[in-house]
Amino acid sequence: MKESFNQEVDSTEPERLEVQAPKDLSIVASDAIKYTAYIMLLFGFLYFLIAYLAPML
Repeated sequence: MKESFNQEVDSTEPERLEVQAPKDLSIVASDAIKYTAYIMLLFGFLYFLIAYLAPML
């Protein structure tokens, strides 16, 4: 009985999902610009906090 159970488990394979990268380079470029803008806004906000608000405390 153990042998038949082991054979059933071995015969099942996990499904393979193929992840495809975006083929359109304009999508990749726009995402890069978008995330770069987010990072610049974050650093600008942090600079504002440190340069202007921190000395007030």
